[in-house]
Amino acid sequence: MVDFALTEEQREIRDWVRTFVERELMPLEQEVLRRERTGEGHGLTPQELHDLRQLAKKSDFWGIQTPVEYGGMGLDAITTALVEIELGRTFVPFSFGGSADNILYYANEEQKKRYLLPTIAGERKSCFAITEPGAGSDAKAIRTRAHKDGDHWVINGEKTFITGGNEADFVMVFAVTDPEKGADGGVTCFLVDREAGWRSEPILTMGEWGPASLVFDNVRVPESNVLGEVGQGFALAMKWIGRGRYLLPARALGACERLLSMAIEYANTRETFGKPIAERQAIQWMIADSQVEIEALRLLVLNAAWQVDNDRDSRHAQSIAKLYGGQKANEIVDRVLQIHGGMGYTRELPIERWYRELRLLRIYEGTDEIQRRTIARDLLKGYVKVGATLG
Repeated sequence: MVDFALTEEQREIRDWVRTFVERELMPLEQEVLRRERTGEGHGLTPQELHDLRQLAKKSDFWGIQTPVEYGGMGLDAITTALVEIELGRTFVPFSFGGSADNILYYANEEQKKRYLLPTIAGERKSCFAITEPGAGSDAKAIRTRAHKDGDHWVINGEKTFITGGNEADFVMVFAVTDPEKGADGGVTCFLVDREAGWRSEPILTMGEWGPASLVFDNVRVPESNVLGEVGQGFALAMKWIGRGRYLLPARALGACERLLSMAIEYANTRETFGKPIAERQAIQWMIADSQVEIEALRLLVLNAAWQVDNDRDSRHAQSIAKLYGGQKANEIVDRVLQIHGGMGYTRELPIERWYRELRLLRIYEGTDEIQRRTIARDLLKGYVKVGATLG
């Protein structure tokens, strides 16, 4: 049988996060919008983020997917998706503390003491750097080089569109250590402290996402800072990229639910020619189409998460969820803006902000085109059979 019911624990976690979002995050939205309009900053201040995370920690919400042995909740993929959906209901940029990049768990014991544990504790900030000006979707085309000099490696190159690169105090950077092997055994991951000499430069974007360019100019790194094994960095990079692609459309799903609720409320109160616009068929169809797409996206996200929890190869399902989620989220926010008319286009409401923010979903961590390529390849090569979703 197919059972779509949540467990009691999953409902309790979902409801707690929903309450947290409504009580603690949504009241900050107008202030966040004001800061962005006046150029005072984006999102929360570091102190506000710290205080909110500590508040959540008092209710044991710390390290959502961090293993229990490291002090986290160790939530399964489906429950994590439910958390992301609820967090997506607000544009206030927030995530629960106590987490670290999944590939840091491949660190040796000394590296865990210096990087993993302080990151989980919130004492250090990391960033992941593989993308380059000429190597975005084609990660195998990276040109950053590292050559051996005694017991050190010397890194030269540039990374771009690095999330958290302006704030990080260390970076997981991928460089070619054997040009002849390239991605097949010639790429290595290094843990590099900012004090080693790399610098970051902000990149302005149409949204509130603030990535960075990272520049490495003869940056020296000791042999002890190799993460994993020399030459095996590309495999680590793919583990990072594939760690939870389903979580991106999950957060977008929450945004779509909030946006549709706004559209319904506005349609029932805004009148034209003596009637609420909710009585206009054009508006009704936009609302109906949005609801259908939201429910379809929910099933795609939860199916991908279910596959993760059941140790299935979930890459195909995650690509489908991300592709569909990115496209439909953009269509839904466009409809909601249209329903609100001129007010939707202003910065008095958060709709235009979501409009810019959701556009990014079709680009980062795998563009629409890359997802289509993955889906088509899986089908054409027989890795996945049509109609085999349920086994």
